Amino acid sequence: MYDAFCVLGFGGPEKPEDVLPFLRNVTAGRNVPDSRLATVARQYERFGGRSPLNDQNRALIHALKPEFEEHGIRLPIYFGNRNWDPYLSATVEQMAADGIRNALVFVTSAFSSYSGCRQYREDMAAARATAGEGAPDLHKIRLFYNHPGFLDAVEAQIRTVHLPGSRLIFTAHSIPESMASWCDYETQLQEMAGLLAARLNERWDLAYQSRSGPPHIPWLGPDINDHLKSLSDAGTGQVTVVPLGFISDHMEVQYDLDHQAAETAASLGIDFRRAPTVGTHPFFIAAIRQLVQERLDNAPALWVGTAGPWPDPCPQGHCLPPS
Repeated sequence: MYDAFCVLGFGGPEKPEDVLPFLRNVTAGRNVPDSRLATVARQYERFGGRSPLNDQNRALIHALKPEFEEHGIRLPIYFGNRNWDPYLSATVEQMAADGIRNALVFVTSAFSSYSGCRQYREDMAAARATAGEGAPDLHKIRLFYNHPGFLDAVEAQIRTVHLPGSRLIFTAHSIPESMASWCDYETQLQEMAGLLAARLNERWDLAYQSRSGPPHIPWLGPDINDHLKSLSDAGTGQVTVVPLGFISDHMEVQYDLDHQAAETAASLGIDFRRAPTVGTHPFFIAAIRQLVQERLDNAPALWVGTAGPWPDPCPQGHCLPPS
């Protein structure tokens, strides 16, 4: 039934002259002035004007190829992005030229939200429309936030840096409170963080990072930096920060946590350790392969927690504001 597999990511600039055009793509339709974008662009200077994200997704694809081959999955792997080259629209056009008819799409976002789930489905529909007649059907693989392989990979990465007795702080990208009210983002994060903390028998909190937008619009909190100050006031001296909401160590992990949050912790005298994201950990690579096998072979859907496996396809109207 399926004849291709596509990794669909957010995208990121590959060289300094890409940064402003990339940021304009990300903020399209929001009337964000270039002066504000220039401020954000300076963060990329720490990385030579290049986001690590595309290379990390290429590494993911490189790790998936032998995993697929070992388990008899004979699907060519494509790569497309929402906001930068290779754009999904160009990838879908290439699929059509290659004769692909039905592609499975793995979105590099584990949790439910408009920007992390439904918007990618809209991107897929737009890419098919751009490709026109002959465009392949695109089938999004289910959300994987509660797949046991994802949780096992997160746990394994925590254990590489964690000191027993340190407080766990799980982080995810903040989103507007209004957007959070339309989806299960907070609930999913809270449950998975709780399950992971129980495995390590540690106290834990959920904090958010990387908020943007006008300051008068409420976003999910607490912010990681504010939370570190609160913990310091309460006498906490050691923390392990776990970027649960991200699968790779991209800009928002390396800048917002390794730079900003680490500096905040140092100023407070807190011992700060940051767990790696799942990246290409073998448990996570195996989990992606198992998600593919669910669709190819009707293999049982694996899950932990209380909600059950996320449905294929997503529920109608999910992650949209009530009409």
